[in-house]
Amino acid sequence: MASWPWWAAFGYIAIDLTVRIVAVIVIPRNRRPTSAMAWLLAIFFIPVFGVLLFLLIGNPKLPRARRKKQERINEYILDTASHLKFGTLRPNAPEWFPPLVTMNHAMGALPLSGDNGAHLISGYQDSLDAMAESIRDAQEHVHIEFYILQSDEATDGIFRAMEDAVSRGVPVRVLLDYWANRWKPRYRETIRRLEAMGADWHLMLPVQPLRGRIQRPDLRNHRKLLVVDGRVGYVGSQNVTDSTYNLPKNIKRGLHWVDLMVRVDGPVVASLNAVFLTDYYAETDRVPEGIDITRVETGEGDLDCQIVPSGPGFEVENNLRLFLALLYAAKDQIMIVSPYFVPDEALLLAVTGAVDRGVRVELFVSEEGDQAMVYHAQRSYYEALLRAGVRIWLYPRPYILHTKSLTIDDQTAVIGSSNMDMRSFGLNMEVSMLVRGEEFVAEMRELEDTYRTLSRELTLEEWSQQPLRSTVLDNLARLTSALQ
Repeated sequence: MASWPWWAAFGYIAIDLTVRIVAVIVIPRNRRPTSAMAWLLAIFFIPVFGVLLFLLIGNPKLPRARRKKQERINEYILDTASHLKFGTLRPNAPEWFPPLVTMNHAMGALPLSGDNGAHLISGYQDSLDAMAESIRDAQEHVHIEFYILQSDEATDGIFRAMEDAVSRGVPVRVLLDYWANRWKPRYRETIRRLEAMGADWHLMLPVQPLRGRIQRPDLRNHRKLLVVDGRVGYVGSQNVTDSTYNLPKNIKRGLHWVDLMVRVDGPVVASLNAVFLTDYYAETDRVPEGIDITRVETGEGDLDCQIVPSGPGFEVENNLRLFLALLYAAKDQIMIVSPYFVPDEALLLAVTGAVDRGVRVELFVSEEGDQAMVYHAQRSYYEALLRAGVRIWLYPRPYILHTKSLTIDDQTAVIGSSNMDMRSFGLNMEVSMLVRGEEFVAEMRELEDTYRTLSRELTLEEWSQQPLRSTVLDNLARLTSALQ
């Protein structure tokens, strides 16, 4: 085998050394140490593939122009909200609660409001039917934004309600994620139906280089929300699709999703509408006429609510900071429901540290996973959690427990679209709702009791009997989760 000429060998060494030096300088900047180390290892050991992968998905933020839009919107919301009164807040808040609200306000611009009603809808078809009913009552506008939106038998009521609204002259504006829908079943039928009804629809975060729309291709708008007339809203974890997502692999395995939506009324609906209008403006460069987010109406309840948007359009990880603050504030109990629980170091310490403080901590996850890498990465944390004293409940197959919630003590909860994993913290655009009120937490406790009754508890003894191959696979998946 012929050896390389000296100048080719020298050139290769020089390029390789330059790449390594540049990587050490560029990659750690403003990045978590675990993420930076994972990228450096990838580039050092598989340089060509590692560099190409970093150039493709190494930037966790949206393009600068898109982030500037978010900053302008936040400034507008802050200025507008400063002149408004958002209901009467509940008295006797814990001393840690006002600083938490202040932090959320600073990060996401949206205020805490009082006089809100909020009720859980835990039946999968029940929530779809409830949203359809609200849309049928629309008089001014319908704003629907979902990660996945498909026209099928389960969602036909929603689409019929939208068609009826448009026929009555009510503007129907629809946002759906580009990657989550573009190559999935029912996409063409869904778009044809939206077009035929006359809905004002747009894809979120499209990657369309020929149109000048380029960003990291694995960024997602994962939000799920509906606003009708600025008076009624829905927020939670459920997509607008059949409980199998219409995917052949799910149907073959018999998988069905278990989800949760919250119907809200009151001043908090204006904040949900602001999130929709933010995303609408980001995708269209225009703001719909005739929408007044300064109009707030008293709801049917007495709950304090705050909407917390998060994602790569913000400078910090808003949802992670919210979760951490609540975990450290808990005094009695913490209940976490998350289909994808892949914590970073700070979150893992907050959860296990709570047990050390004498707080009862329970985690509800699915026994079976629908995404292999995330499922195995999640499993890699079970031993540390069990040894710390966290109780883990496995929701039985063939169901995927897709609810995303956090409740602490007896009066505070968070519910929304955000998982407790590094993708939701750094790459997905999410929306969460902070709720203060014993009556709402009581509803959450009833649902958690139902989940617990249906689940089985994973013990440390059982987990210690896992075969070596499973442990190796779990740990390898855990390493890849740091590549952000």
